[in-house]
Amino acid sequence: MREMRLADCDRVSEIRVRGWQSAYQGLMPQSFLDALSVPKDAEWRRAHFSARAEQGVVNLVAEQGGEIVGWVAYGPYRDGEVRTEEAELYAIYVDPDRYGGGVGHALLRESLRRCAAAGHGSVLLWVLKGNARARRFYERAGFRADGMEEPFDVEGVAVPEVRYAKKLSH
Repeated sequence: MREMRLADCDRVSEIRVRGWQSAYQGLMPQSFLDALSVPKDAEWRRAHFSARAEQGVVNLVAEQGGEIVGWVAYGPYRDGEVRTEEAELYAIYVDPDRYGGGVGHALLRESLRRCAAAGHGSVLLWVLKGNARARRFYERAGFRADGMEEPFDVEGVAVPEVRYAKKLSH
């Protein structure tokens, strides 16, 4: 586990795009998932790398055998454009070929440890309501749906999100 570097953007984008295409199959229009582009994602990631760090966004990667196999991003909770005292888990993706191997749990544990060490009292995250696999993952880690829902629309298809929360102990 280590901090992400600018040179990691291509591999992180590959993991993110493949993760979306795997995790959201059947939840989002296939045409949208098929159109996702690793080069475009990596270009955006490189262009915003420094600015995101300045905004308090932390990106970590998990490596096995010298290869990046997972990525997590977290930082201040965003309530619209306002940052709050809570932390937010923005994204966590594992190479689909590595699902079930503990990489996601390791990334989540390290993120929660760092959030607690930084003094955050809780971590919030948004997950697609229909993503049962991800919801089970977060629930096993002690997150609970807190009743907040947010509409999300992809190519005219409703894919609502639910918010999960977890209190941290210091």
